[in-house]
Amino acid sequence: QVQLVESGGGSVQTGGSLTLSCAASKYYINSPCMGWFRQAPGKDPSNEREGVATIGLDGNTDYADSVKARFTISKDSAENILYLQMNNLQPEDTAIYYCASGHFRPCTVPNTNYFGTWGQGTQVTVSS
Repeated sequence: QVQLVESGGGSVQTGGSLTLSCAASKYYINSPCMGWFRQAPGKDPSNEREGVATIGLDGNTDYADSVKARFTISKDSAENILYLQMNNLQPEDTAIYYCASGHFRPCTVPNTNYFGTWGQGTQVTVSS
């Protein structure tokens, strides 16, 4: 049974925006760490992940340097949804984006490989 379901991916031109959503069960939305990582198509999401953003139970957020000031992670615990607002998208942002949940601290992007549960991914394509 899939517990994390991403949506909102698509194709945009450089400079465009997308908002990704992740519908999660209450168990996962209340986990110590949730976040997003991305991968080029064809790669195994169990390794070689590129962390994008994380959000802890306390609401603290962390971002990869490459997306700071462009992406915003947020969580609606009442609706059990994790979001990733992506602005000023660039071709190098093209990837499959995965919503993930984990029980580790600190909840930071460098610890992305500790995420133990992730969804099926949603494709984001940015054309120049």
